[in-house]
Amino acid sequence: MDLGDDHFHDECGVFGVFGAGEAGHYTYLGLHMLQHRGQEAAGIVTSDGKQLFAHRGLGLVQDVFDAAGLERLPGDRAIGHVRYSTSGESQIKNAQPLAVDYAHGSIALGHNGNLTNAVELRASLERDGSIFSTTSDTEVLVHLIARSKGRTTVDRVADALQQVRGAYSMVFLTKRELIAVRDPHGFRPLCLGAMNDGHLISSEPPSFDLVGGSFVRDVEPGEMIVCDESGLRSLRPFSEGGQHMCIFEYVYFARPDARLDGISVYDARKRMGVELARECPAEVDVVIPVPDSGTTAALGFAEAMSTPFELGLIRSHYVGRTFIEPQQSIRNFGVRLKLHPVRDLLEGKRVAVIDDSIVRGTTSRKIVQMIRDVGAREVHVRVSSPPTRWPCFYGIDTPSGGELIANRHGSTEDIGRFIAADSLGYLSVAALHRAVGGDGYCDACFSGDYPVAFEEPNQKKRQLGLVGV
Repeated sequence: MDLGDDHFHDECGVFGVFGAGEAGHYTYLGLHMLQHRGQEAAGIVTSDGKQLFAHRGLGLVQDVFDAAGLERLPGDRAIGHVRYSTSGESQIKNAQPLAVDYAHGSIALGHNGNLTNAVELRASLERDGSIFSTTSDTEVLVHLIARSKGRTTVDRVADALQQVRGAYSMVFLTKRELIAVRDPHGFRPLCLGAMNDGHLISSEPPSFDLVGGSFVRDVEPGEMIVCDESGLRSLRPFSEGGQHMCIFEYVYFARPDARLDGISVYDARKRMGVELARECPAEVDVVIPVPDSGTTAALGFAEAMSTPFELGLIRSHYVGRTFIEPQQSIRNFGVRLKLHPVRDLLEGKRVAVIDDSIVRGTTSRKIVQMIRDVGAREVHVRVSSPPTRWPCFYGIDTPSGGELIANRHGSTEDIGRFIAADSLGYLSVAALHRAVGGDGYCDACFSGDYPVAFEEPNQKKRQLGLVGV
C-alpha cells in the first residue's frame, strides 16, 4: 500500500557550488541537507571547465549516489537537485538537473517552483516543431534558451525567463559559469553562501554548514547571480514583481533550523503556537505534537497555556512510501506504521494535539482515533495554520480544491466532526502573519489571493503532469 501522507509537499530543492574542488561531493552533501524538499529523485551535474558530467536517479540522495559514482563527477563547479513529483508520476526522464547540448554548447538546469504559463508556452513551441522528451515544465526553459538570440548565456537565460510567469528558484551550469536566479516575486527561497574562495547556492542555508561553508545572504527576488572565472556579480534583468515569499515555507516546508529572508523558521513556528493558544485555547492535561512538523508549534502552545508538553506520538523513521499490508486488513494501518501513541502519557487525559495543517482530513481522523484507542478522555485538535481552502500553483504539490477538507466542509465545526475531535481550532491568517513577521508573503492556499495569474482550471490536469519542478 502507498503510505504517502496528508501534507502539502514542496516539490524541489537546488544546490550549487562554484570554485571548490570535489564540487560533486559537496553538492551530494548539500542535497542530503535538502532531502526534506524532495525524496523521489536526485541528480548532480558537474563541470571541469571543459565539459559537463551528469548523474541522475530515482530515490533518496544516498541511494542515487555512491563513492564510485561521485568519482565520475569531476570538476570544481556543480549543481544538484532533489525532486518531489506531482500526481504520483515518478520517472527518470523527469529527474533533474536537465542537461542538454545546443548550438551554443552545453547547459544544465535545476528548478524549484512552477511556471504557471508552461502549458501555453509548450503548446506554442510544439506548434512550431519543438519536440519534448519530458513532461517537465522546466524543459520549456530549455527550448526558450535555445531559441533566444541573446549574445551570452546570461542574456539567453534572462531572455527565456522574461517569457515565463510563476515561481522559480533556478540554478544553471555551463562549462564555465554557474547562474542562480530567483523570480521577481521571490516565491521560493534561494540563498548565497561562501566556502574558502568558492561560492555556494542553496534552497536553504543549513546545507552550507555541512560542507564547511557559511551563509552570506538571501538571493533577492528578481536577482540573478553569475559566478565565473572573473568572480561573482549580481544582475537585475527583470521588472519588480512585489515580494510574495510562500508563507507555508515557515509553516511546514523549510527545515526548522533555517533562516529564510532574515526570519528564523524555528522562532516563527514557536510563535505560531503561542498565537494559536491565544486564539484557540483548550482546557487540557497535556499538549502533544504530530511529529515532526507540529513539534515546534506545540512547544509554543504548551508554554503559552502553561500545560505540560509531551511526546505522546512516537514516529517511526524507517517507513518508506510503500508497505505490504496483511490480507486481513488492519484499521488505520498506514498511520500506525508511522505513528504510535504512548498509552502511559495519554490514558485518562484531556489531550491537545498540535499539527501544522489539515489537508484532506483523513490522517487527522486516524490520529484522533488512535489516541482515543489508548484511553484518552478528550482529544482537542489545534492547527498552527489557517484552513487550506485553495490549491497552490507556485511549486507546491497540492490536491485539487475539491479534495481539500476546508473547501468541502465550510465550517471548522464540520471539519471537527469529520475528524471526530472534541474540538478543533485553526490559527487565523492575521495571526499567522504576526507570527512570521515581516511582510510580502503569498498566502493563496489560505486566502485565495493569487499574486500571479495561472492557466484556466480545465488546463490544470495537464499542468499537474509537469512533475519536474
